[in-house]
Amino acid sequence: MRMYVILVILAVLLFSLSFLAVHAMVTVRRARRRQAVAARLAAVVAQAEKEHEARSAATEASSALTTVLPAIREGEQEPRRVA
Repeated sequence: MRMYVILVILAVLLFSLSFLAVHAMVTVRRARRRQAVAARLAAVVAQAEKEHEARSAATEASSALTTVLPAIREGEQEPRRVA
């Protein structure tokens, strides 16, 4: 009788340990996936920031150029006529 009780306890312990091992493996996989996604997201954010800075610099350069060279206004001057 004692042997059956010990076998049942061992079976329950073995089942519990296998359940915990599977749970740990799933948790590790999820953590790795999240880490990979976070790394990709960080790369995308860095690229977007660079593009935004480039666009901002281009906009500032464009506005600086138009303050130096004002746009040609139509209607104020007659077109030049060459002989």
